[in-house]
Formats: sequence, C-alpha cells, structure tokens
Amino acid sequence: MIESPYITWNAPGGDHPAQIMAQRSLDAVGRGAKDEWVNEIYAPDATIEDPVGPSIFDPEGKGHRGRDEIAAFWDLTIAPITKFHFTIHDSFANGNCCASVARFDTTLPDGSTASTDIVTIHTIGEDSKIIQMRAHWEMERTMASLRPPA
Repeated sequence: MIESPYITWNAPGGDHPAQIMAQRSLDAVGRGAKDEWVNEIYAPDATIEDPVGPSIFDPEGKGHRGRDEIAAFWDLTIAPITKFHFTIHDSFANGNCCASVARFDTTLPDGSTASTDIVTIHTIGEDSKIIQMRAHWEMERTMASLRPPA
C-alpha cells in the first residue's frame, strides 16, 4: 500500500499489484501530476470509461482510448477540480484486476464541494501499468451532493 494524504484506505488488503496501481493513480490525481498519470501509470493503449456508458464526458459511451484521449480526459474532468480526497471503503483484488468501493470528495474552484459514491475497476497489464479503468457512478447522485462554499 502506498502512503498518500489524498487517500484514506479503509479496505482490507491494499498490497496487490492492481491495488497499488489504483492507489498510484488516485495519488497522482490528488497531486495534480498529469504527466505521471498519463505516461507512467496508464499503458499507451489504455482505456478509461468514467463513468461507464454515455455521459457528458463521453457522449457516445466509447471510453477514452490511448494517451492523447486520456490526457484530454484529464483536462476535461480532473484539471478543473481544486482538491480531491478518496476514501476506499472496500477493495477486491483478483488476477490482474482491482475493484474498489469508494467515495471521491471534490472541491471546486468556487469552494463548493461534491461527493461521488463510486465503484472503480482497474485492470493492469503484464508491465503492471493500467490498461483499463472503468468507473461506475451516477452524475445525478453526485450533483445532488453539491454543497455551496462554506
């Protein structure tokens, strides 16, 4: 398990290679380390589906494939967020995958906050880089959690 001020790990385990890469991904997001996230954590031909299916981030629901699309996904969805904190409630690691039940807390530039209850599935390749990340969450639930600045 990696140590990160951006991750609260309340789940059992945490030392499986896919869990480590999931943790590295979240930590890089928390630190704003785009280049590391795109080029060191994700494989060149990786796919991100966040959320799975059609959404405002991916109207066709095909996912974001390859480093150029993953970098554009960062710019669209991660870069505008001021602060992230990830709480992992449970995590299941089997084979080359890690499925985690979590809450992602975010702070927006105006100081408002939102929480996303989410299930993520990270799959790693032979080189231990992430080859697929699928996130199951609902925009309506996240928007319902939106709170104005304190």
